[in-house]
Amino acid sequence: MSEPLRLVVADRAELTSTICQFVLRPVDGGALPSFEAGAHVTVTTPSEHRRSYSLVNPPHPEPGEYAICVRRDPLGAGGSVSMHDAATVGSLLTVTPPKNAFPLLPSTSYLFIAGGIGITPIRSMVAQLREQGHSGVRVLYLTRSADDTPFRSEFEGAADLVHHSDDSGLLDLWQYLAEPDDDVRVYCCGPAPLMREVRAMTAHWRASRIHFEDFAGGTSVEQNLAPFTAIWEPTGQFVPVPAHRSLLASLRLNGVEVDSSCESGTCGTCRLAVVSGEPHHLDHVLTEDEKEVIMLACVSRALSSELTLRPADSG
Repeated sequence: MSEPLRLVVADRAELTSTICQFVLRPVDGGALPSFEAGAHVTVTTPSEHRRSYSLVNPPHPEPGEYAICVRRDPLGAGGSVSMHDAATVGSLLTVTPPKNAFPLLPSTSYLFIAGGIGITPIRSMVAQLREQGHSGVRVLYLTRSADDTPFRSEFEGAADLVHHSDDSGLLDLWQYLAEPDDDVRVYCCGPAPLMREVRAMTAHWRASRIHFEDFAGGTSVEQNLAPFTAIWEPTGQFVPVPAHRSLLASLRLNGVEVDSSCESGTCGTCRLAVVSGEPHHLDHVLTEDEKEVIMLACVSRALSSELTLRPADSG
């Protein structure tokens, strides 16, 4: 796996009352690993929580900085609050090199649907496409109010719609999704209710044209599942996974670090490669082909008594 980076908070800006943007740069200057639109990094927050954040700046072959946005969640585990309260200019943070589970694929036209903080990966995608002169780009940006809308001025063109539910109620998305179109790719990022709505409204579309990213979390894990043993191939370590504890939590309790974010099977950050054994897939991310060799540690379990696993990017 790639070595983590030590980056300094070079700048921070309060975009709204709950959303802060952080600009991260190398301590010694120079270029950072490149990334593609839709990519994310995993940050070890000041509270030692590991959280994944989409890169909001446009891609560059030799980027000098990464920009992320963090929404303060007082009901969360504490990672976002510690970023807001303790990640000040000059703070050093451990950050993984970028990964991309939400790639921007070629298409004639694009429909982007962003809910709240879900604008972050979409901002990078739209910036890249429009910089390249791509005309078939439409953005639906849904928030509660103007005050809750970071980057609002960037989406005021004729092809975009910024919709505030406090002023106008919920937007009827069916008018945009009723007719499937194989020339359009739909990208959606936002809170769980929006994700569920878009999934339902695009059930009649070709699955390959619909793309989701969600670091907010959503569905819960099935209860009363059988225990099993995970074998961590890089070290040969045997890790017991009891019925009441997730594979992700069990690995961490035994010193195996696995990146994660939503921990509800919707973002894909915690994917692991399955070497042997039969997984019990409970996620909402992996394709049928991916399920042959990959599983998500946060929600999925085992149908066999043992699973042998390794990092998904270890080759």
